[in-house]
Amino acid sequence: MRVQHRLGGFLGLVALFGFTGCGKLPGRPTPADIVLKPSAVRDFAVIYGQNCAGCHGQDGRGNCSLALNNPEYLAIANDDVIRQVISRGTPGTMMPAFASQAGGTLTNEQIEVLVHEIRARWGSAGILQSRFRPAYASSEEGDPARGVLTYGQFCESCHGSEGKGTSRAGQICDPTFLALVSDQSLRTTIIAGRPDLGHPNWRTCSPDRPMTGRDVTDVVAWLSGKRSRFPGSDQPDRK
Repeated sequence: MRVQHRLGGFLGLVALFGFTGCGKLPGRPTPADIVLKPSAVRDFAVIYGQNCAGCHGQDGRGNCSLALNNPEYLAIANDDVIRQVISRGTPGTMMPAFASQAGGTLTNEQIEVLVHEIRARWGSAGILQSRFRPAYASSEEGDPARGVLTYGQFCESCHGSEGKGTSRAGQICDPTFLALVSDQSLRTTIIAGRPDLGHPNWRTCSPDRPMTGRDVTDVVAWLSGKRSRFPGSDQPDRK
């Protein structure tokens, strides 16, 4: 009787395994349950959320840094620019390098996911077809003397005389602020604006006319002259 009882139990288990199959055993994880290695993640929302959203905001709408969900910005910054900024960062600013080769955590494949999806989701083809639009980067030196006059025409109504701020916009000539942003960052903000902060772009900062590339270059030159090499000091770096 004992042998029959044990044999019956054994046959019962065999039958259970036969009906369920090894792939359906209780406790066996499904592919969805398996946690991917960080380097294997290819989902844009995950990569962006873990690496970019803290500074550039949810859905790319800006936070402490430039909004990436800005067609004006994506019209002047091509894929190579975006790829390089993500990979290498911007020295002297809060933008770190994310490429694993540069000490970051992202693979080349993950950076390509960011580059492709940022443009696909937030770009707008043809938004800046004007041949008069300012270039992303300047190939010439700016003139601070012209810059102060250009600032008065395009920027002073919001940022105040000498960039000291008004009720409409903050102080733009604070030496510590300028020490934390690059000339390219200033240029990009002037051209693309900051929609998340109500900052106009190069076409809308004056009712009279849009800014030219030279205008932008000269204003940046004037602002950079007020930068301090010693964050926290209220004195600009006078070279």
